[in-house]
Amino acid sequence: MKILMFGWEFPPHITGGLGTACYGLTRSLATEGAEIVFVVPKAFGDEDQSAVRLMGASDIEIDAADPDTQEFWKRVTYLQIGSNLIPYVTPEAFRRLVEERQRQQQQPIDDLVLKAKFDFNGGYGSDLLAEVSRYALIAAGLAGKQQFDVIHAHDWPTYPAGIAAAAISHKPLVVHVHATEFDRSGENINHEVYDIERRGMEAADRVIAVSNFTRNTIIEKYGIAPDKVVTVHNGIAAATDYTGSTTRYLKEKVVTFLGRLTQQKGPEYFVEAAHMLLQYDKNVRFVMAGSGDMLPRLVRQVARLGIGTRFHFTGFLDEQEVQQLFAISDVFVMPSVSEPFGLVPLEAIRANVPVVISRQSGVSEVLDHVLKVDFWDVNALADAIHGLLTYKSLASEFRKHGKNEVSQLTWDHAAHQVIKIYEDVVAISQLT
Repeated sequence: MKILMFGWEFPPHITGGLGTACYGLTRSLATEGAEIVFVVPKAFGDEDQSAVRLMGASDIEIDAADPDTQEFWKRVTYLQIGSNLIPYVTPEAFRRLVEERQRQQQQPIDDLVLKAKFDFNGGYGSDLLAEVSRYALIAAGLAGKQQFDVIHAHDWPTYPAGIAAAAISHKPLVVHVHATEFDRSGENINHEVYDIERRGMEAADRVIAVSNFTRNTIIEKYGIAPDKVVTVHNGIAAATDYTGSTTRYLKEKVVTFLGRLTQQKGPEYFVEAAHMLLQYDKNVRFVMAGSGDMLPRLVRQVARLGIGTRFHFTGFLDEQEVQQLFAISDVFVMPSVSEPFGLVPLEAIRANVPVVISRQSGVSEVLDHVLKVDFWDVNALADAIHGLLTYKSLASEFRKHGKNEVSQLTWDHAAHQVIKIYEDVVAISQLT
């Protein structure tokens, strides 16, 4: 089975759980015999390619005179996703785009003007929609030259690329929903992003959801037929031995939050619970690890509540630093408002840290030996943290049985399910 896979990030260049999930899944798919070409906007050269052949869209040249590219313009005119879209109408439009690009760079225009490469940032900045559209154009050109059986697109920035590749190749498309716009933005959704997500799900032969929580959102909010949406829970990679220091220089207990500081992750509820708990237990320090757009607001919240001497912001941590933080943590908390899955609680449990998670998370479907609360119930959140800090037998039981649970959640199991999905869509496509 040969897979053309589109993703937006790949370790070690990641901003969240998406890249980690792609890495874990592709490695296990390789053990199942899958051959994977994994395309990212920008390849840095230091990625682990032991299980995949990684291609950077920045390195792929597009030729407007190429028959596959012209076929794309004829067939995929509906991929308009906002004012930043590259014109997909005629080779002349593409030529004008390249000419303007060359004028900006003060380069001479010659007979090869119809050939161009596009520079991708590969991040999630203000030009994301423009990069998404350029990425789709690259995908169209690539799909006409690669031999593969299935297209697999991870999350909304790659859905237009998946649609384009499927239109050129006539191969089945699987889209993998790691999060939806409702998870990221609540009810105040970005309608351009929502439309891209919906189109991707509608065009796909099969939609993979990372949890039943996400599957229900896909069915109810996007109107996708239930029999088209399959839940495949995430796994966790095999543990690597932590060799750093485990020396504690703090006499207080340590309660940790680790994640992007965005509305979706509920960091403000963590701050409120910290304030509540510190009213009757001063022997605790709270650590918030991560970065995001809510950081200034959270710093102000901590200052307003007067808990700055017991609350610490670390910024983004690399893998080794995360393990060091887990080594000194007594409780890990994930109070997410809407979490499609949530890999970090699994990592915390594996590091012997008892966990409190919100019921509004996909990972709550697969874990029993954790404390679960509603994200908005700050009283219950504070009580849960206090219980794990106070009752040693409870924490000990959660550590013991939690590790057993996590050991069953492997990427190999997820990959086996995904292979079955590939086989199904390929079989169906061969009948039609």
